[in-house]
Amino acid sequence: MRMTVFGTGYLGATHAACMAELGHEVLGVDVDEAKIERLRRGEVPFYEPGLPEILLRHVESGRLRFTTGYAEAAEFADLHFIGVGTPQRKGEFAADTSHVEDVVRRLVPLLTSDAVLVGKSTVPVGTAARLQTIADAGVRDGVRAAVVWNPEFLREGFAVKDTLTPDRIVIGLAGGEGGGGVRAGVGAALADFGPAGRLVEEAYAPILQADPCPVIVTDLATAELVKVSANAFLATKISFINAVSEVCEAAGADVTVLADAIGMDPRIGRRFLGAGLGFGGGCLPKDIRAFMARAGELGADEAMTFLREVDSINMRRRQKMVDLATEACDGMLIGKTIAVLGAAFKPDSDDVRDSPALNVAGMLSLKGASAVVYDPQALDNARALFPTLTYASSALEACEGADVVLVATEWPEFVALDPAAVTAVARGRILLDGRNCMPAQEWREAGWTYRALGRGVPAS
Repeated sequence: MRMTVFGTGYLGATHAACMAELGHEVLGVDVDEAKIERLRRGEVPFYEPGLPEILLRHVESGRLRFTTGYAEAAEFADLHFIGVGTPQRKGEFAADTSHVEDVVRRLVPLLTSDAVLVGKSTVPVGTAARLQTIADAGVRDGVRAAVVWNPEFLREGFAVKDTLTPDRIVIGLAGGEGGGGVRAGVGAALADFGPAGRLVEEAYAPILQADPCPVIVTDLATAELVKVSANAFLATKISFINAVSEVCEAAGADVTVLADAIGMDPRIGRRFLGAGLGFGGGCLPKDIRAFMARAGELGADEAMTFLREVDSINMRRRQKMVDLATEACDGMLIGKTIAVLGAAFKPDSDDVRDSPALNVAGMLSLKGASAVVYDPQALDNARALFPTLTYASSALEACEGADVVLVATEWPEFVALDPAAVTAVARGRILLDGRNCMPAQEWREAGWTYRALGRGVPAS
């Protein structure tokens, strides 16, 4: 079938390429001409494993095209996915939904036949209903533009897999259709919910036929809340183990062993119990803040007040790492060189938005240290955000003359570093493990003092 995808950032470009991979004809739409030109050449403007090959293949086949023209998009298809950004508003916790609203306002007057607008962006609950009002006011007489919500659950580094083989598909329809019912696998009964359901079912048919997953059909509000609730839970789990790690530090306990032990309980699970510098990126921080803001607007602010502590714990770990580095430098960072290995907020990504790694590097620099940063993929983005920091072209180059080596992003190449090779270029012998990912005993045996968040003060 034919479809459009509005927004060609991380979400939109991935969705467009993967829909083409499923056999559809896809038109990606964006107002950024420079970005569109890169995509037309088959170039992905960000790092995501597996995506460049898919995008280039379908640009070359003609199945995937890109444009800045809304009129072209309106004529091209009756199914329009919306995947534009919803950043945090400046000076507020709330999400900025103006980009989503702008897509609807610009698109619907151009529609000449009934269409379905499928929101994928993460938005505050109530946004879809407001967009339907905007659509109803702007559409031509005799034409219907139905707003549906289909939240995304992409993990950076695994976005292609998460799109092509999702663990669930959530569809929110107006009027409460579906009643929260779950229909798993092939024949998900989306077609029972009118033209909108039939179009969405056709879009996802290749996925459901190849590898059936649960399809949850519900109302718009529930569909909007699913994504932010999931992110709030994951953020809470990360901050929980980081709060426990503070107690472990005070008591001389080992938070990694503790996490292994409690993670064996199937009710808890080990994933997202990695103590360290905490979470960052373009989703979890802004989503939990927007969730708090929206709850307050709805008069349910007390229900989400615990997320303030989740956010506070997360930010506190960054300062704790700076304190640990200061302690390792005998209380004085001025004149010290610290190799900061990592700039992206997580491995397999070049995303430096709200990155704990870069935040720590910046704080170290402000306190007088020479922070030398290296990351396998995120250096260009890091330079744009923190141009005053020093950057290296390899991990060993970053470690040259370093008094302290700080691992801030758990890239596999950092975990695999040879302590002897680092010893040959570094000045000091102190390793700070901000992600509890390094082979501690191996570094200690090589003569290094190993310190990590949540693991007390071990012997050198």
